[in-house]
Amino acid sequence: MNGFERRKKRKRENICRAAFELFCTLGMQKTKIAQIAKKADVSQVTIYNYFGSKENLLKKSYIYFMEEKLQQYENLLEEELTFLQIIEKIVFDKSESVKMMNYEFIQTLLSRYQDMKQFIDDFYKNKVIPMMIRLIEKGRREGYVNRDISNEAFLFYIGIFKEALNRPELTSNLSISAMQDLASLFFYGLMGEEPSSMS
Repeated sequence: MNGFERRKKRKRENICRAAFELFCTLGMQKTKIAQIAKKADVSQVTIYNYFGSKENLLKKSYIYFMEEKLQQYENLLEEELTFLQIIEKIVFDKSESVKMMNYEFIQTLLSRYQDMKQFIDDFYKNKVIPMMIRLIEKGRREGYVNRDISNEAFLFYIGIFKEALNRPELTSNLSISAMQDLASLFFYGLMGEEPSSMS
């Protein structure tokens, strides 16, 4: 990748990041391309040249967010961290994500764009699940995760949470605190107890 291509890629990423933050804060309808352009420090013309429409940018910004988060979690698995340290970092990150998330944004994605639902299903199947299996196996090796519970059971457990999050009507009325509790329940549930109660 030459210098021009790197700058172009970085500019696209900045636009996606700015757009995602604004969509999460304001929702799809209230977010204007002019606001995104200002936040990303680019022209509106540049945004339309790269993404074509606000609807396409909506989808691309969510894809960028998902892929960036997955990369962050995969990087944690490459660091010299214990299973418990990784879980704590993921739970904290999920709690912070819940604070910024606008569920009108998620509801718009899932109800209006069938291709996004397919993307999310494929993303979980091909990328999230393999990463979670690696994490679970690390937890088993370190004694945090029960060796007697099969991967099949863990995948079913993960699937329950995913299906709930894919239905905004089930989660849109939950408070931020309740969503943070769900993040803790999901990850610490892999161990059966929270770290404060572990010997």
